[in-house]
Amino acid sequence: MQSKIPCCYRTHKSKSEELKLKGLEHDVRIKTGLVLDPYFSGTKISWLMKNNPQVKEKLTNGSAICGTIDTYLLHRLTGGLSFATEPSNASRTLLMNLKGHWDRDMLDLLEIPSQSILPEIRSSADRFGVTKGLDFLPDGIPITGMLGDQQAALAGQTCFGVGEAKCTYGTGAFLLMNTGKESVLSKSGLLTTVAWGLKGELTYALEGSCFIAGAAIQFLRDQLKFLAKSDESEAMASQVEASPNLYFVPALSGLGAPYWDPKARGAFLGLHRGSTTNEIVRASLEGIGFQVMDLTRSMTGDLGRALSVLRVDGGAAKNNLLMQFQADLIEAPVDRPANIETTAMGAALFSALGVGIFSDLDQLKSARVQDRLFSPCSNLTEKASLILKKKGWAKAVQAVQLFAKE
Repeated sequence: MQSKIPCCYRTHKSKSEELKLKGLEHDVRIKTGLVLDPYFSGTKISWLMKNNPQVKEKLTNGSAICGTIDTYLLHRLTGGLSFATEPSNASRTLLMNLKGHWDRDMLDLLEIPSQSILPEIRSSADRFGVTKGLDFLPDGIPITGMLGDQQAALAGQTCFGVGEAKCTYGTGAFLLMNTGKESVLSKSGLLTTVAWGLKGELTYALEGSCFIAGAAIQFLRDQLKFLAKSDESEAMASQVEASPNLYFVPALSGLGAPYWDPKARGAFLGLHRGSTTNEIVRASLEGIGFQVMDLTRSMTGDLGRALSVLRVDGGAAKNNLLMQFQADLIEAPVDRPANIETTAMGAALFSALGVGIFSDLDQLKSARVQDRLFSPCSNLTEKASLILKKKGWAKAVQAVQLFAKE
C-alpha cells in the first residue's frame, strides 16, 4: 500500500456539463443524492484520467489510488497501512450510492476503471488503524472516528433527531438537517447526503451550501477596504437602520443551493448617491442571512415540517446582529453554543464513540452547552417590513441570474 499514490485534484466543469447535456442528472441524483457539479470528486477523477495520461495509466494498472481528504490523512497517519473512508465522506464523491456502497453504474458513467482504486467504506466510528512512522506523534495511537466537515458539525451540534438542523457560518454557509433513516430526495435543489454510518446503519441529511458567507465580509475588507477587520462589521452595521431597498447578493463564486447557478456573479442592488459604507456592510451581512433563509425554506418544504430551532456555529456566528437577523428571517429561534468550533467537537465525539468512551449518541448530547438563544421578532411592524425585504431579495437574486444569462 505504501507504494501507491493517493490522488485528489481539482477539475473544471467539462465532465459535469457533458453528463447534464446527456440528460443524466436526474438518474445521478436518484443514485447519489448529488447534483452534477465540479464541486464533487468523481468528475475530478474522470477529468484527470482524460487529461493526464500518467494518472490514467497508474489508475488503470492499480499503481495509484484515489480518496477524499480523510482517506489521504488516514493513509499518511498510519504509514500507508490503512486505506479507508466512511459514508459521510464517500457520499460526496458522486461514486457512492445512497445505500452506502461504491456504485458500479457511477464508476462506468465517469469512466473510472475499478472499484479497487477506491477506499473501503467503514463505519464513521470504527477502528481505522493506529499511528505509525510519524515524527510528531508516537506509534500506536488509535484512530477511531472520521466524519465529513459539515456532518461533523451536525454531530458536534448534537443534531441526532429527525428535523434537527445546524448552519455553519464560515467562508461559506452550510446548512444540514437530519432526516433520520430516510434519504429524502430534495425537490428544491438541495443535496441528499449521508450524515454518518454507525453499526451498519446509515443516518441521512439534507444539505444546502452557500458558497459565500463570511467571505463576503472578507471581500469588503480586502478588496473594497470598507473595514480593517472582519469583526468590525457588527459595530458598523449596528450604526444604521436596514435600508429597505439595498441588497447584496454575494454570488462571488456563483450561487449554490437551491439555485446552483455557477455563472451568477455578486452584485449590490439599490445603491444611491447617499448610500453609506455602514449601509453596505449591513446589506452584506443581510445577504448572508437571506441565503440561509432560502435554504431553510427549501429544507422545511422537502421534509414537510417546520424548523423548531436552528443551531449555529462558525466564525460569523459570533456576529449578534447577523444571528438576530437570521432568527427574524426564518421565524425560528437561533441557538448558538458556547463552543462554536463544532466541526472539531463532532469529530472528537465520534472518536470517543469509536474507542468506547461513549456507547451511543444519546450519551453525547451533554457535550453541547448553549451560549445564547436568539428569538425571532414578534413586533408586527417589523414583521411587515421583513416581508417586503424578503420580496426584494427574491427580485435581487432574479436580477443576478438574469444578468448571468446575457
